[in-house]
Amino acid sequence: MITKETTPVQWAMFMYELEDAKEHLSNLISDINNDPEYDESALRVDLGHIYSHLNRAWYQHKTELDTANQVEFEKASQFPCDLKPT
Repeated sequence: MITKETTPVQWAMFMYELEDAKEHLSNLISDINNDPEYDESALRVDLGHIYSHLNRAWYQHKTELDTANQVEFEKASQFPCDLKPT
């Protein structure tokens, strides 16, 4: 796993993805609680966005992600095949 000491730039990107996922999850919870018109289509978009951040964090915890490479960025945004849902 990457560390702040050995790969500080990669660590910052990893933490960015986790912090952004946390922020969007907090917003999602607030929206669900406070917006009576919040519907399944909004949930689909919001959860998809959160999953993308979490998936990139998982990808980055062991591999440096070149965000300038669109193909690699899209691959990292997909649900990882080496992480089993429990």
